[in-house]
Amino acid sequence: MNWEDFYKIAENIGRRYFVSAGIGFILFYILLRKSRAYKKIQFKFPTNKDYFREVIYSVTTIVIFTLVTIFFLKNPPVTRHTFYYRDIHQYGWFYFFGAFPIMLVLHDTYFYWMHRLMHRRQIFKYFHKVHHLSTNPSPWAAYAFHPLEALVEIGILPVFLYLMPIHAFHLLFFFLFMIIYNVYGHLGWELYPRGFSKHWLGKWINTSVNHNQHHQYFKGNYGLYFLFWDRMMGTIRIDYDKKFEEVSTRTKLEAV
Repeated sequence: MNWEDFYKIAENIGRRYFVSAGIGFILFYILLRKSRAYKKIQFKFPTNKDYFREVIYSVTTIVIFTLVTIFFLKNPPVTRHTFYYRDIHQYGWFYFFGAFPIMLVLHDTYFYWMHRLMHRRQIFKYFHKVHHLSTNPSPWAAYAFHPLEALVEIGILPVFLYLMPIHAFHLLFFFLFMIIYNVYGHLGWELYPRGFSKHWLGKWINTSVNHNQHHQYFKGNYGLYFLFWDRMMGTIRIDYDKKFEEVSTRTKLEAV
């Protein structure tokens, strides 16, 4: 293994995580902690021990993501059998931009079914229990996975590489979007406006309230970016819309 590749890729993945989660944490857990506390989905704040655990497991995840990326992208005997390409003009700009929504749908589908599988009682404690130690997650929980779950999570990379032409910039922009939305999902505050969960478009989009409920209750709300699968499979919590409205319309007086 080329250690220069390792450090470079780990630095890129780590930077995306620490910058995204750090901005969310500094903004909501420090600067706006008092003034916006009444809007927190769960009023209680995680402890310093929770933050530390989430960061430690996230660092482990970053290492695993790095090693898997090197295996598929920096290993010629493997890389040449993928659809990885470097010249944008090989498939054109139309495909380059059109690939992103396809990647989102693929990842959301992959995540939903793998997520539900990891919630099966027989394997939950081996894969997903670590992530659910954050019953009241903070932004640092975005990558707080058990090493086995981290391998499952990064499994979307070979799915992309073996199913469709993937450019380096596809991966760069996609995984940047992924961590930002993941941080939002674990933020502990809702950013979408009131009524969003019932809007013709918003009812198909995953929200921080939706994912926070998943962490709090362990069942239902398995989606990542969208709620297509949750709604089609009947796994969305029946109290989701009510909770979203309660959080998005909450006032300081009601929170006292």
